[in-house]
Amino acid sequence: MSDMHQHSVRFVRETMLPEAAPPESGRGVIKWMRANLFSNLSNTILSVAALLVIYYLAVWALPWFLNGVWDAPSIRACRDLLEGARGGCFAVLTERWNQLLFGFQYPSELYWRPSVALILLFVALAPVLFHKKFPRKMFYFTAIYPFVAFWLIWGGSILTPIFALLGFVVAYLFYARYVARSFALGFLGGAAVALIVWIVTGWFPTEGIVAIEAVPSRYMGGFMLNLILGTVCVSLSLPIGIALALGRQSDLPLVKGICVVFIEFVRGVPLITLLFVANVVLAYFFPPGSSFDLILRVIIMITMFASAYIAEVIRGGLAALPQGQYEGANSLGLNYAQSMRLIILPQALKISIPGIVNVSVGLFKDTTLVSIISMFDLVGMIRGPVLASTEWNGVYWELLGFAALLFFIVCYGISQYSQYLERELQTDHR
Repeated sequence: MSDMHQHSVRFVRETMLPEAAPPESGRGVIKWMRANLFSNLSNTILSVAALLVIYYLAVWALPWFLNGVWDAPSIRACRDLLEGARGGCFAVLTERWNQLLFGFQYPSELYWRPSVALILLFVALAPVLFHKKFPRKMFYFTAIYPFVAFWLIWGGSILTPIFALLGFVVAYLFYARYVARSFALGFLGGAAVALIVWIVTGWFPTEGIVAIEAVPSRYMGGFMLNLILGTVCVSLSLPIGIALALGRQSDLPLVKGICVVFIEFVRGVPLITLLFVANVVLAYFFPPGSSFDLILRVIIMITMFASAYIAEVIRGGLAALPQGQYEGANSLGLNYAQSMRLIILPQALKISIPGIVNVSVGLFKDTTLVSIISMFDLVGMIRGPVLASTEWNGVYWELLGFAALLFFIVCYGISQYSQYLERELQTDHR
């Protein structure tokens, strides 16, 4: 026994063994499928049913795409080329893409102008959407972009957008000077000063001064019109909605009453009714022979509609803040405008991001309702000039699928950015 203990050798490992790879069922695609598709019996049944639906849709749709005809002068020529096989007549997109995107009246030689305006839109939005990654100087271009885009799309004298920009600049300077004394004085005084500037500058002759070819609003159409209405109305409805939400919580009975009546009335009326009002009823309130741009009337009505909904979303964000935030702002000696700008509104807007995005996506899709009042947006073009032509009468799936794809790209992009913004603003550690 002692000999055995005498010859025993103890071994202590000084280094760790290399990690062994997990089994095949615990890594890669198999692990993901086990965790997400086949984790239990009910998920397995639903996954199998979904895979069967996807399979049958692919079996039906793939030949329609693969056999599609992209070059033909009419639907009859498409059917002759298909020779009875199942396939899409995508030639309508290659033949009428310009009308679907720009309308049938916008001059083809001027397509570059709205195209440049669209590219500049992304440049102007970049510092707003990703402010941490771009220099602050780019905000100056963001501020002047609406006036540049107006001049590019509508044309005319460059003095028109310059005078419009001048009114906003003067209003901001007035507001910055007097807001410390009174928020109402700064806001209402700035609006009055801007109105005076626009009335005075409206007397100046602008014809032919650094002008490009003017394009009437009745020539606007296609997906370009949807983008114009969506971008302008969402951009305007957000600040107006914030003002309405703050006005609804005001201690002044008159201000609160006006905001409550406006919000509840607009939210209780269908958007299509407001569009009919913009198209027909508003004309009775102007002197005989006067004209008020239809697109401007529609923008006003859609902006009113979206502002009322955004106001309620932001009011919910304001109500979600604890009372201590308001008391903390008061304890720091901040006035109303400073406390709202620096403490209250940033938190309320952060809470309201999902609701604001929901309203924005719905508003952009609702721009297709303008086709009911004879405005040829993308859906109006499909229902009107394209399908009314003898060459393409009967092509539905290809055109409506193209419209759905364009709207999906825009709305999905908005949704993904909102999720990115929520992650960027996440401050709690859970």
